[in-house]
Amino acid sequence: MKLERLEKDMGYRFCDRGLLQKALTHSSYAYENQPPETAKDNELLEFLGDSVVGLITAEFYYVAFPDKGEGELSKLKSSATSTLALARFAGKIRLDRFVMLGRGEEKSGGRKKTSILAGTFEALAGAVFLDGGLAPARSFVTQFLTTTLAPIRTQRFEINNYKSALQEMFQKENLPAPKYTTVTEKGPAHKKTFVVELHFNGKCIAKAAGRSKKSAEQKAAQKALKSYLGRRMKPLTPEAFIVEDRR
Repeated sequence: MKLERLEKDMGYRFCDRGLLQKALTHSSYAYENQPPETAKDNELLEFLGDSVVGLITAEFYYVAFPDKGEGELSKLKSSATSTLALARFAGKIRLDRFVMLGRGEEKSGGRKKTSILAGTFEALAGAVFLDGGLAPARSFVTQFLTTTLAPIRTQRFEINNYKSALQEMFQKENLPAPKYTTVTEKGPAHKKTFVVELHFNGKCIAKAAGRSKKSAEQKAAQKALKSYLGRRMKPLTPEAFIVEDRR
């Protein structure tokens, strides 16, 4: 029944239910619960799914924005296939409820780790591809990619990630590069929160918290950019945004 619930949320019913079970089996579970000589985890499916998701995402944005250049399309693809973005997609089908983890990984909060959720999502994409081919794999992945188009109100826009955009803005103004400083780390190892300050000319211009230093730095840069760009800036994924070109 649990697998049927997941299939309903995915919008795909497996012919080979064993592929679905394998896609949900983390290496920690296989190590603890299966004989070493026959252990089957989702790592190979994740390897395959990485390419499947990449191909489908590239095709999706190529069709959606035929007038965009390689650079802009690459930014879209990179942001939509990042670990944070894939983990967010996994959250939409409540994948954390279905992944099978070993006891140690379970205790360390593995069910909420972005790397595990993203990897399992890729494994699912790989399993759908093997079970039904490219068409159902495309349907599975594009239902999530379609949501990334919602913030785009115009065909004229630029795409970037927060840290890179802030860096480029400072460079254009011939200003010294902003500096990121981690001021605190709180919580247990499996559930740390990092607080980062963004400094310019010795002054803190933004402060943000995140589950990783990278995430906190992106959020701090986002705050700094928001004060400059205002409503022109619209979030696209956890790591990227679009800026409407009003020329």
